[in-house]
Amino acid sequence: MKLSNGLALNGHPSGRHFLQIPGPTNVPDRILRAMDYPTIDHRGPEFQQLGRSVLAGIRRIFQTSAPVVIFPASGTGAWEAALVNTMSPGDAVLMCETGHFASLWKRMAERLGLAVDFIPGDWRHGADPAAIEARLAADAGRRYRAVCVVHNETSTGVTSRVDEVRRAIDRANHPALLMVDTISSLGSIDYRHDEWRVDVSVAGSQKGLMLPPGLSFNAVSAKALEAAKQARLARSYWDWNDMLAPNTSGFFPYTPATNLLYGLHEAIAMLLEEGLPAVFARHRRHAEATRAAVRAWGLEILCQDPAEYSPVLTAVVVPDGHDADALRKLALENFNLSLGQGLGKLTGKVFRIGHLGDFNDLSLLGTLGGVEMSLGLAGVPHRKGGVQAAMDSLSTSAPRPLRAERAAA
Repeated sequence: MKLSNGLALNGHPSGRHFLQIPGPTNVPDRILRAMDYPTIDHRGPEFQQLGRSVLAGIRRIFQTSAPVVIFPASGTGAWEAALVNTMSPGDAVLMCETGHFASLWKRMAERLGLAVDFIPGDWRHGADPAAIEARLAADAGRRYRAVCVVHNETSTGVTSRVDEVRRAIDRANHPALLMVDTISSLGSIDYRHDEWRVDVSVAGSQKGLMLPPGLSFNAVSAKALEAAKQARLARSYWDWNDMLAPNTSGFFPYTPATNLLYGLHEAIAMLLEEGLPAVFARHRRHAEATRAAVRAWGLEILCQDPAEYSPVLTAVVVPDGHDADALRKLALENFNLSLGQGLGKLTGKVFRIGHLGDFNDLSLLGTLGGVEMSLGLAGVPHRKGGVQAAMDSLSTSAPRPLRAERAAA
C-alpha cells in the first residue's frame, strides 16, 4: 500500500520478512488477530475483566506475587518510572557498564539529578558481582540508594547473573534497592523477581512478550513501595500510586492502550500454554545452535564468558577491515533479512542475530542461511558449514514433539 507521500508500507518482496533483530520481534498472527478486536470502553465492565486478567497474568511471567504496573510507553519509560518513584535529587546509585543500554540508563539517571557510580566494563562481560560487593562493602555511610543492572544487554548478547548480584548485596549487608532491566529477557530467559528479591524489574512489550512496542512494566516489591513514600524526584505520569489504586479493580487512571492489552492477554496465554520452563529451554537451544554456526564459520562471539551467553541474541564480531553494517545491508537487499546493528562503540564491528520470541527451528535455519550467504557476498572471511553445524546441534537436542506433548496432556 502506498500513501499519498509515496511511502510504501509492507513493501517487502514475496515471502515473509526475516526480522531477526533482537527486538522488536516478530508478532505472531494470533496476537495480531487479538489486537484487531474493536476498542471497548475502558471504564466499562468488559474492560475491567481484561484489566484484571492481564494484571494477574503478567505477574506469572515475572514470577512474582508483587504488583506490576503497566504504562503505555517504551522500555525507556519504565527505566524512568523505576528511578523517579524511588529516588530523590542527589541520591547515589551504583550501575554497571555492560553495554549500550546500561550506558543509556546511566545517562538518564544523571539527567534526573542522580549521582551515578558507574563500574566500568568492556562490553564483553556481564555485571561483576564481586565488584558490586566491593563497592557496597566500602560504602560505610550507606550512600548508595540502588544497584541497577541490565539482565540481558541487548547490544552485546551478554546476560548478567542477577541471582549472584543479589547474593553480593546480601553479603555486603547493604540496604540498597536492586533494580533490574529485563527488557530483552522477560518471557525468554528465566527471571525470578521474587526469588531473587529484586525491588524493581523493568520490562517492555516488544521482545519476549512478542508484542509491538508500546507497553512498559515495573514489577515492584514492598521495599520499593516503601521507598516511594520518601522519594522526592518529580513525577506525575509515572507515579506508581496513581496506577496501583485503580489497578486493584482492573482499571487505569488514564486512557490505556486497550488494543495492546488485548495482545498482551494473548501473549501471556501463549507463554503459559507452552510453559515457562519450555519457553526458556527453547531459547537456550536456539542460542546454542546459533553459536555452533558462528564457531563453524570461524567467527568470534562477542560475549567472552560462556556462563553469560545470551539465550536471546548472539553478537558476532566481524574481522578487522570489514564492516558489519555493509554485511547487514547486503542481507536486507538480497535476502529480505534484517540483522541487528552494532550500537555505540560497537558500530560497524558486530552484527546481532536475534533468536527470541515467536521462533522455531526452521526460523533459525532460514536466518542462519541468510547470514551465511551474506558473509559470502560481503567478502567476510569465513568457513562454510555454519548452517550444517546448527542443524546438527538442533538434531541432537530435539525436544519432544509438540503433538505428543498435547496428546499426553
